[in-house]
Amino acid sequence: MKVLHVGDLHYALKQFDWLLDEAEHYDLVVCAGDLLDISAAVPIEAQIVVVLTYLENLAARTQVVVCSGNHDLNRAVAGGAAGERVAGWLDLLDQFSICHDGQHRVFGRTLLSALPWWDGPVTKASVVAQLQRDAAHRPSQGRWIWAHHAPPAKARVSWNGNRHFGDLELLDWIETFEPDLVLSGHVHPAPFVPGGAWVDRVGSAWCFNMGHQIGPVPCHIALNLEPEEEAVWMSEAGPERLSLARADAPEALTALPDWV
Repeated sequence: MKVLHVGDLHYALKQFDWLLDEAEHYDLVVCAGDLLDISAAVPIEAQIVVVLTYLENLAARTQVVVCSGNHDLNRAVAGGAAGERVAGWLDLLDQFSICHDGQHRVFGRTLLSALPWWDGPVTKASVVAQLQRDAAHRPSQGRWIWAHHAPPAKARVSWNGNRHFGDLELLDWIETFEPDLVLSGHVHPAPFVPGGAWVDRVGSAWCFNMGHQIGPVPCHIALNLEPEEEAVWMSEAGPERLSLARADAPEALTALPDWV
């Protein structure tokens, strides 16, 4: 099973174009939040129309999972705390059979849960409830993957060079539910700064953050889950490979030649 992990595209349409071109080479594409950009000159509602078209075309090429990020929120939460919001527009992805916030899909022996960005008690409680539900669907002898925009706090994948910007609650959820992989983003410089990394081990889980770069090709991680069990990170810094059979990430990283 080949999985392409991207995120933090921030309405960079050339990167969406690249994603469409690459999608057919993968069994599954996971978009780990921040498809939109609240700082762009284009209004959010117009961005949503454009990104929905990209996602529709993407779903015609392969299986797709999308979770929301902090830039994707467009609707207030009913009964929520002041300012609590959700990415309500992701509900429109049902028409394209795309798994999104609050949903899960089973791909062979792999369960994948799309967890929403939360910024208040209502959405936080929805994440816990989803994890409790989804745990019952974990395949026997299978793998559980979470798509969650913010990486876990205190891990190298959440380090920006000065401080951690991860999710503290995610640490507890990882300890309680024991996922195998957590696919995140959010902290753009983590893979590039001293003390940061694109992968780290948190408990029994591999946690990934592909990082962010400008230009037509986004940072991305190619996961080959069967049979090689490896991850390859691609960025302008140069590719790196990690065998998921190793437990000493990121010390086990292997630099790849420039032509990969």
